[in-house]
Amino acid sequence: MDAVVVEKVGKRYGDVEAVRGVSLNVGPGELFGLIGPDGAGKTTLMRAMCTLLEPDEGRILMNGIDVARNIRDIRARIGYMPQRFSLYQDLSVEQNLHFFADLFGVPRAERDRHMEELYRFSRMEPFKKRRASALSGGMKQKLALSCALIHRPEILILDEPTFGVDPVSRSEFWDLLRSIRADGTTIVVSTAYMDEADMCDRVALLFGGRIIAAGTPRELKARYPYPLYRITGRDVHALKDFFAGGAAGNARADAAGDAPAGSAGVRGIQLFGDCLHVGFSVDPDAGLREGWRRESGDALLSWERQEPGIEDVFLELIRNGRNTDG
Repeated sequence: MDAVVVEKVGKRYGDVEAVRGVSLNVGPGELFGLIGPDGAGKTTLMRAMCTLLEPDEGRILMNGIDVARNIRDIRARIGYMPQRFSLYQDLSVEQNLHFFADLFGVPRAERDRHMEELYRFSRMEPFKKRRASALSGGMKQKLALSCALIHRPEILILDEPTFGVDPVSRSEFWDLLRSIRADGTTIVVSTAYMDEADMCDRVALLFGGRIIAAGTPRELKARYPYPLYRITGRDVHALKDFFAGGAAGNARADAAGDAPAGSAGVRGIQLFGDCLHVGFSVDPDAGLREGWRRESGDALLSWERQEPGIEDVFLELIRNGRNTDG
């Protein structure tokens, strides 16, 4: 039996469809990611999973239990960490954990053992007397995660838990999630950071309230249809304009089967920090690349084949208006 089943769930706020006919399943002990930009529908969907809002249509099952009909039972079985830090700032780490243990009815006989385990895996015992307001962003997230785990939930739901957290703390947080998953807990996590998809067993890409693709990170990357190159230059913005200048014409001509001589058919250009990711209809040969170097005024510095990432796949799906899974 799947740990989470979402069947054709929809949610509307006035004229806005936040979630539109979403269906997905999460296996027991799986780390499943909901990946998408702000406004994609991630938070609405996760709140529906947690019984915090009622869908307008469809249903959600958690370990076979309908969330709309068994709210009290569901809340006892899940742990939820909202996007914004919502613990008590004037309480210490230890006091916050005691409060949530009381809230979830954790027996006194089990509480100390649970807290010791949480201190050990989060490495927060040296800070247990420190007020939450005095913790760093990464430590606040660890505390919020610990509070969500205090009652040993079967399913853990985390809404953008690494938002605004520094890269080192992000990495440590994902190490914690993998440790929790290894103990058999099912985890559903949302994020706007596309690179975090690689941390998950499977992911669903959300855009405009719909799932546009779903699968393992490897499966999704295999869907990128074109040769992709990582290109650097003295001025990447000027270089982007250079490739974009012929992109539309090349793409249209290539689609019609009569791409102009000397054209590789630029299909997509995306700025990634100090470089570009450029996809082509056909693999550009060395002569064509050398011609581009001259035409760009030697602005092009380096050129290497690039394996597509989840962000490349996501942008390609959006650019072409595809909707493969929802």
